[in-house]
Amino acid sequence: MADKQAKGPRVTGLGGVFYVVKDPEATRAWYRETLGIDGPYGPQFAWADEPRAHPYSLISHFSDDGYIQPGTGGFMINLRVDDLAGFVAMLRAKGIAILDEADEGYSRFAWLLDPDGVKIELWEQTDDQLP
Repeated sequence: MADKQAKGPRVTGLGGVFYVVKDPEATRAWYRETLGIDGPYGPQFAWADEPRAHPYSLISHFSDDGYIQPGTGGFMINLRVDDLAGFVAMLRAKGIAILDEADEGYSRFAWLLDPDGVKIELWEQTDDQLP
């Protein structure tokens, strides 16, 4: 884990995930209605513990791959949650299929698919000392 007092350039967290979908507006609506993530540029959420004025992470959907090229390949989105059991219950109440769940001792996980087939991993960290 990075030292918060480290000097110089460093990675501080997830800035965003960018990928191509058939219908960006429909996908953004699904993230808003299903996961409760919304913002002026697409699904985004603020990071309260960051020292900047308005830090956030963004999930951005594009109708073509011009912005992403020359990148290729598959991926999965990992989202931190603070109450996995409650969040999974909320999703199930909305009719969302949960693919699987796991408790690894240090963290709990659940997986689902967005409307474009992108796998989303929900992660609740339960121990500060990750393996």
